[in-house]
Amino acid sequence: MDLLTIGLLSASVIVGLAGASLTALKGWNGWLELKKMELTQSLGDRGLPPATGRIEIADLRERVRKLEAIAAGIDI
Repeated sequence: MDLLTIGLLSASVIVGLAGASLTALKGWNGWLELKKMELTQSLGDRGLPPATGRIEIADLRERVRKLEAIAAGIDI
């Protein structure tokens, strides 16, 4: 094999590797962006609105008071 053939072959291998690397990098960035979107959406879905959360906490406190009264033997 002559020098020109070896040079062309090595250049084509380098170009192929560069293309594959760029494609993989683009896919990786897309996957990271997808995960960021999933995280922001899941964080937005969590929790109750403030008023509903306060009402629910008040209901839970009332239930705890009733259970404590039952445990202590006091009629409500």
